[in-house]
Formats: sequence, C-alpha cells, structure tokens
Amino acid sequence: MQVTDSIADLLTRMRNAYRAKHLSVEIPASKMKREVIRVLLEEGYINRYVFLGDGKQGIIKIFLKYINGKIPALKSLKRVSKPGLRIYSKVKNLPVVMNGLGISILSTPRGVMTSRRAKEYCVGGEVLAYVW
Repeated sequence: MQVTDSIADLLTRMRNAYRAKHLSVEIPASKMKREVIRVLLEEGYINRYVFLGDGKQGIIKIFLKYINGKIPALKSLKRVSKPGLRIYSKVKNLPVVMNGLGISILSTPRGVMTSRRAKEYCVGGEVLAYVW
C-alpha cells in the first residue's frame, strides 16, 4: 500500500489503537517514524517500542501506555505540517500546546525533537505534530 504522508499514517494508527484499547500497534518502519516514536518514548507517552526486521523496510511495534490500565496516556495527536502545506516556525514563535501540558514535535536541522528542546538548542524547524 502506497502512503503519501507516513507521519499522518503513524499518528492515525496510534489514535485508532488507543481507541480500540489495543496494547500494541505495528507500523511500517522508516527513519522519521523511529525518531518521532523515540520522542514519544522520551516524553513518557508510550511504554516502549521494538524494531522488527523483515528483510525489507521492517516493522516498528509500539507498546501503548495506559494510566491505571484504562486511560490512554495520549489524549490527542494532531498532524500539523502536511505534504500540501508545510508549517515552519522560528525559535521565537514555537507553539505552546495546552499551556505547556502537551508537546509539539519538530523536525529540525539537529534532528527530531520537542519544542522545549529546540528552544534550548535555539533552532526552529518544521512542526510535525501536537501531542497531549
């Protein structure tokens, strides 16, 4: 299956898995998806992830996190920058999500990171997604 926007596909699969109360979700692997998932793990939104090599591009298995076994750790995932309309932001104008309770994930020249970390490094970039 040909996917135009792989990040949107990742976020949609995670949203659907949380709504269906699945414990894990498998997605086709890519370097960008690995980096976004790494940021979600560092911020505590998922339990862990595993890369499964299949001789082709591979599969990433994400183990979802629930609070008290019932409430999803992620309330919302929103794709911001899309292939048809890229959204870039300077370091001064980086978005604040839910008054600091959520995160925004950026693709910068120094790699994929949250807006808080981007402010530390003083770099702007493409706003990939809002998470809270």
